Amino acid sequence: MPGAHEPMTMFTLAQRGMSAQLVRMNAAASNLANAGSVSGSEDGAYKPIRTVFAEDLDQASGLASVSVQGVMREQGAAVRRHEPDHPLADANGDVWTAPVDENAEMVEMLEASRQYQNLVEALSTAKQLMLDTMRLK
Repeated sequence: MPGAHEPMTMFTLAQRGMSAQLVRMNAAASNLANAGSVSGSEDGAYKPIRTVFAEDLDQASGLASVSVQGVMREQGAAVRRHEPDHPLADANGDVWTAPVDENAEMVEMLEASRQYQNLVEALSTAKQLMLDTMRLK
């Protein structure tokens, strides 16, 4: 992380973005892994997680990057299903499943993956431009 004396470089900027997208992909993967999980109570049901991002402005370079502020649980209600034969069913014969929208999680993963790939390509282009510049000298 650049300090107050060293300005942020494009490499630091890309690294921060890639790290943030990796956290975003991991959150979506966790949600997908827990989709359809069952609990005997509403409170015990898995709650999807979301990555919270913030902008970091580097005063020395004027570049803005992203940082992960944290990973928060959504407050969505668990889905109740009547399955009296399920071993986790409550006294009413109900079980609670995670409120995970699998399609939305796949879109989240694809978007994070595309953003990550864009940053990889930007770094590759920057590296090639630097090598081409060095060859000119």
